[in-house]
Amino acid sequence: MLSGPLALIGLAVLVLGTSFLSGVFGIAGGMVLMGGLLFLMPVPAAMILHGVTQLAANGWRAVLWWRYIDFRVVARFVAGSAAALTLFSFLLLVPDRATVLICLGLVPFMAFALPERYAPHARRRGAAEFAGFVGTGLQFVSGVSGPLLDAFLVRMPVDRRIIVASKSACQVMAHSMKLVYFGVIVTAGDGAVSGWLLLMGAGLAVVGTSLART
Repeated sequence: MLSGPLALIGLAVLVLGTSFLSGVFGIAGGMVLMGGLLFLMPVPAAMILHGVTQLAANGWRAVLWWRYIDFRVVARFVAGSAAALTLFSFLLLVPDRATVLICLGLVPFMAFALPERYAPHARRRGAAEFAGFVGTGLQFVSGVSGPLLDAFLVRMPVDRRIIVASKSACQVMAHSMKLVYFGVIVTAGDGAVSGWLLLMGAGLAVVGTSLART
């Protein structure tokens, strides 16, 4: 677990910087943050802190862009996400650090390798549900799913703002499922994260997201 002022400063810079990165480019921030957290704390704790910070960042982005959210796509995504949570609730899988890092490295390549017939745009029948199921499953083993979600959303023939807003809303739900899984269903002893650290992460995530919009 984190110890010492330098580690806390490093964490603060990591959260602020990755939230700003995601706010500007819409990608990569969550992956960089997850990779950094894995070197600072055990996997369950990293999953929880990552979930809180990304929930705050994406939640704030969804609030700022709420007019552009495609709520039908989000609702269908949630259905698939809930199915993944149900499945993993029976498996009770807690991956080790090496597994998470390997999956984290593979996620972008998986997204780019998916042909369109397997990753049609999210408004097509079954696509959002499939994205929710697979994406949330990836959240449980790698901590992230943004690149895979991009494969379904960027192909929608809509304004970029709808894509960004809808992705943020979907990410809110996926990270919420991750928090429920690692914080409630899987009760690992090394998953404890202090409340003030969670508040700091959430606050810095909102600041970084807001700075990216100015």
